[in-house]
Amino acid sequence: MRPAAVLFDCDGVIVDSEPLTDRIIAANLTRHGLPMAPDEVKTLFRGGTMASVAETARTRGAGIGENWIDDIYAEIFQGLATGTPLIAGIEAAFDALDAAGVAYAVGSNGPHRKMAVTLGQHPHLHRRLAGRIFSREDVARPKPAPDLYLHAASCIGAEPARCVVIEDSATGARAARSAGMACLGYAPLGDGASLAEAGARPFRDMAELPALLGL
Repeated sequence: MRPAAVLFDCDGVIVDSEPLTDRIIAANLTRHGLPMAPDEVKTLFRGGTMASVAETARTRGAGIGENWIDDIYAEIFQGLATGTPLIAGIEAAFDALDAAGVAYAVGSNGPHRKMAVTLGQHPHLHRRLAGRIFSREDVARPKPAPDLYLHAASCIGAEPARCVVIEDSATGARAARSAGMACLGYAPLGDGASLAEAGARPFRDMAELPALLGL
């Protein structure tokens, strides 16, 4: 049975922002006394919030100040503004959802300003998602709590049990599971094992998504 609604994570699912973001965070933490490679940032922090990044970095010895979150976001926004491509096949997936009359929305642990920077570079898509872009700023608790996906489902009038979440992180997959929603885990590289362990069904190519959703 096709879902009543599909809820998408943003970074790594709609926009290919994570490689650049990981490089910026790695370079920043290295400057602050915590040598780290982009792959380590990806492994440690994928799907989390910048507050959780700061907390972990401090416990590992990074000399970052109270304003670090504002400072790193300024670096990230500047970097992303130079060009953030869409994930291949995502627009065709939205086309298929529109054709089938299936509602969709975005739920991201990132702030609204970040999505304005990344999605805003793609005006047609940004307009398409208007009124359906939700951030951890809109709820009490970020992923892996269920709040964000439950909020998104409520705002578009969909029953949680009939929603499917599209995620690329175990953190997001756990949020979907806690919300009582099925989850498809986008894993273009690797086997998606961490997603599967968190309750998601991994897939490798966004072109597979319409069929996986029964469209």
